[in-house]
Amino acid sequence: MTYKNLFALLFAALFLVSCSSTRKAKMGTVAPEDAAVAAVINQHYENEVDFETLQGRLSLDYQTEERSQSVTVNFRMKKDDTIWMSGQLLGIPLAKVMITPNSVQFYEKITRTYFDGDFSLLSDLLGTPLDYEKVQNLLLGQTIYDLREEKYMLTESSRGYQLQPEQENFLKRMFLLDAGNFKATAQQLGQERENRSVTVTYPEYQKVQGQLFPSQIKIIATQGAENTRIDMTFRNIEFNVPVSFPFSIPSGYEEISIE
Repeated sequence: MTYKNLFALLFAALFLVSCSSTRKAKMGTVAPEDAAVAAVINQHYENEVDFETLQGRLSLDYQTEERSQSVTVNFRMKKDDTIWMSGQLLGIPLAKVMITPNSVQFYEKITRTYFDGDFSLLSDLLGTPLDYEKVQNLLLGQTIYDLREEKYMLTESSRGYQLQPEQENFLKRMFLLDAGNFKATAQQLGQERENRSVTVTYPEYQKVQGQLFPSQIKIIATQGAENTRIDMTFRNIEFNVPVSFPFSIPSGYEEISIE
C-alpha cells in the first residue's frame, strides 16, 4: 500500500466533504418572521453532543472503481482541540494521524514516510478549503456548515426537516435533520461547475451516556465520472475518559509533499 493510498484512506472520509467559503461573522439565526426555521436550527444545536474527550474504535471501508480497502482505527478526540487516529490492518499498525485546528500530521510505517503541515496542503490536494471545525461537525452528526450564519428555507416532509440556503453561491447545499432528535441524517454539497458533489448520510445513531452519537457515517463523493465511497462504523465510544495523543514522527522517515 503506497503512502498516497493509505493517506487517502484515513483522510478522505474527513476531508472530502469540507467545502467552504471564507468564514463570516455570525449574523444571528434568522429574521423574526422565520420562527419555524429558527426553532429547528436552535434545536439542532441544543441537541449537539456535549463532551470534553472521547475514545472508541471505527471500521473504515474505502472503495473506488479501481480498489477497495478496509482498516480498523483507534479514534480519540478532545473536542475543539485534537482528533487522533491510529490505523491497523489485520492487527498490524500502519499509520497515525493527528489533526488540530492549526496542523495536520501523519506518518506511515510501511513506506517510512510522513507529512507535517497545515490544512492548505490538504485543501490543495482535494481542491476545496478545509478547517478543523467542519471535520469535527461531520464526525459528530452536526451540519458541516453553521446554520446560524445565514438564512435558510425550511421544508418539512416524512424524511424530516430539509434546510437550504435562501441565497445559493457556487456551492449548492442541503441539510436534512431528523424530525425527532434534530440530528443530521443527510448532507449534500455540490459544485456544478466542477461537476463535483458529496453526499453524507447517517443511517443510524447510538446512545452513549444518554447522548446521540453516529453509529454509521456513509460518504459518496463524485467528481466527473469518478466515484468514491467511504463507510465508517463506530464502536465502543466513551465520553469524558482520560485520553492521550501519542504522536512522534520516527527518525529516518522521509517527508512527503502533496502536489
